[in-house]
Amino acid sequence: MTDIRHERFSMTTTPVERPPDQSLDDFSAVFDTYFSEIHRYVTQRLGPGPAEDVVAEAFLTAFRKRARYDPAKAGVRTWLYGIVTNLIHKHRRTEVRTLRAVDRHGPPADAPSHEERVAAQVSAESLRPALAEAIARLGRGERDVLLLTALAGLSHEEIAAALGISYGTVGSRLSRARAKIRAALGGTNPMEANHG
Repeated sequence: MTDIRHERFSMTTTPVERPPDQSLDDFSAVFDTYFSEIHRYVTQRLGPGPAEDVVAEAFLTAFRKRARYDPAKAGVRTWLYGIVTNLIHKHRRTEVRTLRAVDRHGPPADAPSHEERVAAQVSAESLRPALAEAIARLGRGERDVLLLTALAGLSHEEIAAALGISYGTVGSRLSRARAKIRAALGGTNPMEANHG
C-alpha cells in the first residue's frame, strides 16, 4: 500500500500542506490546513449554501472524534474526506437536485475569479447537463467513489480508507460508475479524459 501521507496537490495545483506528524494534537492547524480543500469539495457536490453547514459539521465531528483517530489507518486528509462523505449522504437529495438543476438549466453564467472558474469546470454546478444527470443516476457508493476521485483527487487507497471499504471495491465501483457515465454520454466520459 502506498504511503498516503505523501504530498498531494489540490485541484488548483497548490501544494496541500500537511501537519508533519499527521496528528490531531493541534486541531487549529488541521483546520487551517484542510478547510479550504474540504470546503471546495463539498461546494462542488452540494452547492455553496449547504456546503457551509456540512463543512462546519464535518470539522465539529472531527474535533469531537479526534481521540478515536488512528493515523495507522489513514492520514488526516483521508479521515476528513470520510467524515464529510458520510455527512454528504445526509444531504443526498440536495446533491441530486443540484445535478438535475444543471441538467434542466445548464451551468451558472458567472464565475467571479479565475480560480473559481477553474474549480467550477469539474464541479456539479458546471457540469454539462447530460453528465450531471448521469452522475445523479449513479448509486450512492458509485457516485462517492467517482467524485472522490474526480473532485478531490484521492487515490484508490485513500478512498478505501475514507469510506471504510476494500481497495477492490473502490476499483469495481469506479469501473461501474465510469461505464454508466460512458453509456449515458454515448460512449465518451469527459471525467476519464481529465482524471483517468
